[in-house]
Amino acid sequence: MTFALKRAAESSAATTTSLPDVQEKVAAIIADIRERGDEAVRECSARFDKWEPEAFRLSRAQIDEIMARVPDQVIADIEFVQQQVRGFAEKQLESMREIEVETLPGVHLGQKHIPVAAAGAYVPGGRYPLLASAHMTILTAKAAGVPRVIACTPPIRGEVPDATVAAMHLAGADEIYLLGGVQAVVSMALGTETIEPVDMLAGPGNAFVAEAKRQLYGEIGIDLFAGPTEVLIVADETADPFVVAVDLLSQAEHGPDSPAVLITTSEALGRSVIEHVDALLPDMPTRDNAEPAWRDHGEVHVVPDLDEAYRLADAYASEHVQILTRQPREALEKMRNYGALFLGEGTCVSYGDKVIGTNHVLPTRGAARYTGGLWVGKYLKTVTYQEVTDTAASARLGEVCGRAARVELFEGHARSGDVRAAKYGTADLPWAPNAAARS
Repeated sequence: MTFALKRAAESSAATTTSLPDVQEKVAAIIADIRERGDEAVRECSARFDKWEPEAFRLSRAQIDEIMARVPDQVIADIEFVQQQVRGFAEKQLESMREIEVETLPGVHLGQKHIPVAAAGAYVPGGRYPLLASAHMTILTAKAAGVPRVIACTPPIRGEVPDATVAAMHLAGADEIYLLGGVQAVVSMALGTETIEPVDMLAGPGNAFVAEAKRQLYGEIGIDLFAGPTEVLIVADETADPFVVAVDLLSQAEHGPDSPAVLITTSEALGRSVIEHVDALLPDMPTRDNAEPAWRDHGEVHVVPDLDEAYRLADAYASEHVQILTRQPREALEKMRNYGALFLGEGTCVSYGDKVIGTNHVLPTRGAARYTGGLWVGKYLKTVTYQEVTDTAASARLGEVCGRAARVELFEGHARSGDVRAAKYGTADLPWAPNAAARS
């Protein structure tokens, strides 16, 4: 029997649409920047970030000065992490084959992978400078071969976020702007007098940034529709309840609306985890996020066996799924809905967020049912091409095309096929002017 030791508060269910006031405010900013360009961007930056420099784009001299201020150990750690991200992204790229096949004599079909011409990366700042997002967005785009990658990050309390800028520079950003929030996203998407527009945007952000990406989608491509960070842990009786509790809270600290869910086959473990969470929270430095997240969005479910655990986990389709069981790799065969899977106690979601090399921009709010996360393929357009070099094959295709198109009442399409069936074969063109003369 499946039952819950802890349920989320009834009012805590995350909405799949933005609140009307967020939608309205974002729409107004987009319209203003669309009309007034840099002037509107400057006003937004002064209003929201108290930031109004002479130029938002950092010069090479400014970047060099910032890099010199960053401690050597921080630089070394950034370089290590970026080696992991770059290495995995390059292996992903190698797995994407360009092909050309001959499906009929003289009929050649192929596919190519073409990087988008320009990509924008938003790297959040505010209370938590998420410099890891620079690796995930900028570096992945560069690994895909995007020739122009620009990046924006906000100032933090009026100061330059040195480590974040260093990460952006080392990741390969071609242009770096100290610009935050909706005004940054809109500037990259639409362009202004001083910022050339991009073809797609990637990167996390708050509700306003997410709403701006949603409203701009279609004019530009985006990575994902992002929601609050989610973690789900599947555990059996072999799991360490203290480790489970720590790992749940590691993601709950992202924000007060971050769901943290445990599904376990052991009631004793579930109760122990709840006790450990309650003991850990009072002294947790990020308690102001983690505590309401656990209180309102935390869940603990007890299930009869692991098959039921995997079934229930698939129903959640969580962003991060951690498997703490006797045989964690079993989940690779049993599960299908997750943004990223973390197997065994030696692995944790925080590794994926910060250091291990897989991308941390992942689907939320059930989107893992139909999509994966950000990867090199998101920056590539997989396009096809066709060439028919054999006249007999073209004549045959023309005859079939004529018949197939007329079933759908597309006479113009049919005639394109007819022309080739006649020119390269023996078909007639009864619809053509002077048809008798042509025959």
